[in-house]
Amino acid sequence: MTSKYDVYAIGNALVDMEYEINEEFLTKYKIDKGLMTLVDEERQNELLDALGGSPKKQQCGGSAANTIIAVSQFGAKGYYSCKVASDPIGNFYFQDLQDNGVDSNLTHQNRHSGTTGKCLVMVTSDAERTMNTFLGITASIGPDEVDADAIKNSKYMYMEGYLVASPTGKVAAIKAREIAEASGIKTALTFSDVNMVKFFKGGLTEMLGPKGVDLLFCNETEALGFTETADVLDAREALKKVAKTFVITQGENGAMIWDGVTFIDIEPYAVKAVDSNGAGDMYAGAFLYALTHNHTHAAAGKLASLAASRVVSQFGPRLKWHETQEIRQHILGDV
Repeated sequence: MTSKYDVYAIGNALVDMEYEINEEFLTKYKIDKGLMTLVDEERQNELLDALGGSPKKQQCGGSAANTIIAVSQFGAKGYYSCKVASDPIGNFYFQDLQDNGVDSNLTHQNRHSGTTGKCLVMVTSDAERTMNTFLGITASIGPDEVDADAIKNSKYMYMEGYLVASPTGKVAAIKAREIAEASGIKTALTFSDVNMVKFFKGGLTEMLGPKGVDLLFCNETEALGFTETADVLDAREALKKVAKTFVITQGENGAMIWDGVTFIDIEPYAVKAVDSNGAGDMYAGAFLYALTHNHTHAAAGKLASLAASRVVSQFGPRLKWHETQEIRQHILGDV
């Protein structure tokens, strides 16, 4: 049977607002550099007032949203489950998903009163991205947002680790995984951020489930933190217990892939990084595109590595449509 969707994803719905800042701004406002920090609306508004002006970029985001848009841009069909409010930013979010060819559970009938979440992305001159996030209504994403039919009609079900920070979000992710497992749909998880591993390891273990997931994405810091090891070689052995296959991204050192049989080292693409925001999300999107289109893990890793390198060399978590097609043609030759 042909699946309607290549990838079903569930995650937070956040409008990304990106600004360029200097180190002094982080110091003055006591912001932890390089991390995603949850803040309340008052604190986020304080920072927005201090920044002034319009953001360099504004678009629908959230980790899994960035990934599912990348999936779509490479030529696959994606579906996104999330929660936004019936406010102007929520309307913007819904339209941006549609414009990027992504189906979703967001109809005007199931929108809610409240405030749509926003992620303030602050980028310093060393390309490091620091995020302060007010979740808004997405903090209450729950089982009602899970679309069982869409999951059953997908090749992969992908969930973001950020959901673990919300009790109802974690329940929704677990429900989505259980539906996928019962339907023979492959499961995938990204740890999302080292803070999720640091503070919510138990919850992430619940999201992984007793059988583990088919595919796990993490960076080296997250892998070491989750496995409580000091060496990536030890970490990768430990990850075999929770994932049938996995990717450990290593920044400028490329990536390490376990395809279920052997380890594959993916060489990095040398670029001048200006903004690391969305690199991991793009990596996952490109990787999932390749796997759902019958390419090997090695080919998927090369595609994802090149796509991520292009993302960090520009501002924002997305590429343009023609750029994804050029990357796809260069690596896979199937355009």
